[in-house]
Amino acid sequence: MTLTDPLDLLDFDSLLSDEERQIRETVARFVTEHVRPHVADWFEEGTFPRELAPELGKLGVLGMHLEGYGCAGTSAVAYGLACLELEAGDSGLRSFVSVQGSLAMFSIWRYGSEEQKLQWLPRMAAGEAIGCFGLTEPDFGSDPANMRTRAVRDGDDWILNGSKMWITNGSIADVATVWARTEEGIRGFLVPRDTPGFTTRTIKKKLSLRASITGELSLDDVRLPASAQLPEARGLGAPLSCLSEARFGIVFGSAGAALDCVRTAVDYANSRVQFGRPIAAFQLTQQKLADMAVDLNTSALLALHLGRLKDAGTIKPHQISVGKLNNVRTALAIARECRTILGGSGITLEYSPLRHANNLESVLTYEGTSEIHTLVIGQTLTGHAAFK
Repeated sequence: MTLTDPLDLLDFDSLLSDEERQIRETVARFVTEHVRPHVADWFEEGTFPRELAPELGKLGVLGMHLEGYGCAGTSAVAYGLACLELEAGDSGLRSFVSVQGSLAMFSIWRYGSEEQKLQWLPRMAAGEAIGCFGLTEPDFGSDPANMRTRAVRDGDDWILNGSKMWITNGSIADVATVWARTEEGIRGFLVPRDTPGFTTRTIKKKLSLRASITGELSLDDVRLPASAQLPEARGLGAPLSCLSEARFGIVFGSAGAALDCVRTAVDYANSRVQFGRPIAAFQLTQQKLADMAVDLNTSALLALHLGRLKDAGTIKPHQISVGKLNNVRTALAIARECRTILGGSGITLEYSPLRHANNLESVLTYEGTSEIHTLVIGQTLTGHAAFK
């Protein structure tokens, strides 16, 4: 959305700085040139091209909101706008960038030793090394506190056993941040791909996020040196803080998916002629478009507000939950409604709304389900935790 875009009903673009607009335009141009021509094929084939990682590194979006170690050190709003344009291309693309920067890289940047940071962050920022984040388990998604993956001391080493499930980038990652229970509580460990006993499996036959690699991590007596532990990560709060970073990107990203859907529907409605005139001229179509555009602009303003709070250092976890809950379910509703405007054409990969709708079903679930975010907000309102 720009000031000359009729979808920008509330002059969202005027609220951005010149630098923020420039970053957004640069990422949008990258998506147009490198992603849109191919993403339907990636989705159909169920693949994500690893060779895109160095290109994203050159673009500067991998860990772009982190300081030092080859990272750009941009504002939270700039990072959010990048996520918006990336997810306008495809949720799988934004997921790759989000997991790389806000989960894998952030966990090292925030909780790692200087040696770990120097070893991994510059290469990950350049897209030369890919990371993943191993928290979710087959039996424990929303309840990570009860994870079964264990790490026990053996002299100066650690021995890890367990499994992680639904891990974005899992089967292509060069290093995994793995969270495990120890006698001292939950701790984080960096597990390089070539570590004996560490194996991965790509999850196939997905109906959603097909232009993204999802894997399972297995750890069978994986021996790690003491230097593999993230020294500053103590307790469940460490991985949850990483999730807050990733959820923030989703608030913007989901608005990007919605934007692409509405833009596609408007263009189609203006070109599709029925009963002697474009279907955009019919009242029912205009009502759909108007309702969706209002919801889209509201979501964009919510994302921007949360971005300003994050840059000010005052954002709270429940506020991110508000953003993710509202913007993802709004984007999903928009994607489904846009498909109805496209009619039969909307079920093909020639148009993006149904692809976005399928992807958003996953976004609605990962980084905290809609139910969990509802309960986070409920706890803030009432003071009672309904999780247990």
